[in-house]
Amino acid sequence: MKRRLHDGREDGLEPLETLDLRKAESFSDLLDRMSRTSFGGRALGEAYHVFREMAGDPSCLIVVTVSGAMTIAKMGKVLCDMIDEGLAHIIVSTGALMAHGLSEAIGGVHYKHDETKDDVELFEKGYNRVYDTLEMEANLCAAERLVSEVLDGHDWSCPTSSHEFNREIGRRLFELGQMPSILGNAYAKGVPVYVPAFTDSELGLDVATHAMKKSMNARGSSSTDVLFSEAPPFNPFLDLFDYTRRILAAENQGIFTIGGGVPRNWAQQVGPFVDITNMRLGTESPEPRFRYGIRICPEPAHWGGLSGCTYREGVSWGKFVPREEGGRFAEVHCDATIAWPILVRALLEAKR
Repeated sequence: MKRRLHDGREDGLEPLETLDLRKAESFSDLLDRMSRTSFGGRALGEAYHVFREMAGDPSCLIVVTVSGAMTIAKMGKVLCDMIDEGLAHIIVSTGALMAHGLSEAIGGVHYKHDETKDDVELFEKGYNRVYDTLEMEANLCAAERLVSEVLDGHDWSCPTSSHEFNREIGRRLFELGQMPSILGNAYAKGVPVYVPAFTDSELGLDVATHAMKKSMNARGSSSTDVLFSEAPPFNPFLDLFDYTRRILAAENQGIFTIGGGVPRNWAQQVGPFVDITNMRLGTESPEPRFRYGIRICPEPAHWGGLSGCTYREGVSWGKFVPREEGGRFAEVHCDATIAWPILVRALLEAKR
C-alpha cells in the first residue's frame, strides 16, 4: 500500500509549540504555554485550563478532596487561599491532615528530619516522623487541649458528625484569631469540612479519650470495662446526608483532588448513592455527575495504587459526565507539593 503523507492540520490535529520561558509573563501564562508542550508539562497545563473553566462556572459547586500529609508538608495555606478565593466550596479530608493543620494553626512547628537520627531515638524524644518531616508530640498534645475545650462546650444531647465537630473547632480558631488556618478559614467562609474516616486520626482519638475521661470520672474507675463503656454519640451518616443534600442543590459539580484514599472515593460516590436510592426506593432525585475534575497524584493506574479509578473509568460508575457530553477532566501524575501550589498561584493570577 502506498502511503499518502498528511499534514496534521488537514486532519484537525493540534500543533505543539516550543516553550519559550522568556515570553512567559506569569505562572498562568507559563501553564498556558506548557499546555502546548508534552508529557507532564502538558498535563499540568491542561489541568490549569480545566481549573480555570471550573472556577469560572458560576453554577459549579467545587469539592476539594485532600489526602496525604499535606499540612505537615506545609501546604495548608494553599488550601486556605482556595477557601478564601471561592475555589473550595466543600472540603473532604483525612483526619490526620486536619489534626496536623490544627497543630500548626495554634503555633506548633514542624521540623526537617535529620537523616542521621534513628527512629527509635525520635520516638523517645517525641518526634513523630512523616517521611522527611517531624511532627512534635508536644504539638499534638497542645492541639488536644484546644479540642478538649471545644468538646467540653459541645451539646452532646444529639449525635454529632465530623463536619459539625470541625465547624466548632474552626469557630474557636476564628474567635482566638488563630488565622489563617484551614478550619478557621472554612468556618469564616461557611465551607463544611468532612472527615469520612474520622476515627483514623488524632482528632478521632481526641474525641474518644474525651468520652473515656467522662466515663472514668462518672464511675470513679479506670478499668477497661469503664473506659470503653460509652462511645461518643457520633454518626457518620449525618455527614453523608448533609454532603448529598449540598451536591443535589448544585446545578453543576466539580472536584479537585490531591492524592486519593477515602476522601476522594467518599466524595465521588455521591452519584452511585443517588442512583441506587432512586433504583431501590423509587425516588426521582436528579443524578449528580461531576462535570469537572482535576487530580494530582503520582501513582499511575497499572500499579494498583491509584487509590481510586481514573475519571474515564469513573464514568462507568455514574460518577462523572462523559467527555463526549461536556465532561472536562485532567489528571496530573506529580507530587502535589510541586503541582498544587503552581496551579493555585496561576489561577489566582488569572482571577486578578
